Amino acid sequence: MLFHVLLEEAEDGWLVVECPSLPGCVSQGRDEKEALDNIKEAITAWLWAEDRKSLEKIPAYSKQEAIVVSV
Repeated sequence: MLFHVLLEEAEDGWLVVECPSLPGCVSQGRDEKEALDNIKEAITAWLWAEDRKSLEKIPAYSKQEAIVVSV
């Protein structure tokens, strides 16, 4: 998957990086490489957390099988 991110220098010199398509998915780094590495990790964690939330909505009595797919 591909995501667009916004990179901005904070007043303290750190780089803040945000993924606009994933609300609240923000990270930072001392330089561009670290900031981009960190946002990749944050995106993975954000998607994992959303998947966990969706599993909680599946009723226990559901006859549908939940299958994991990799994207």
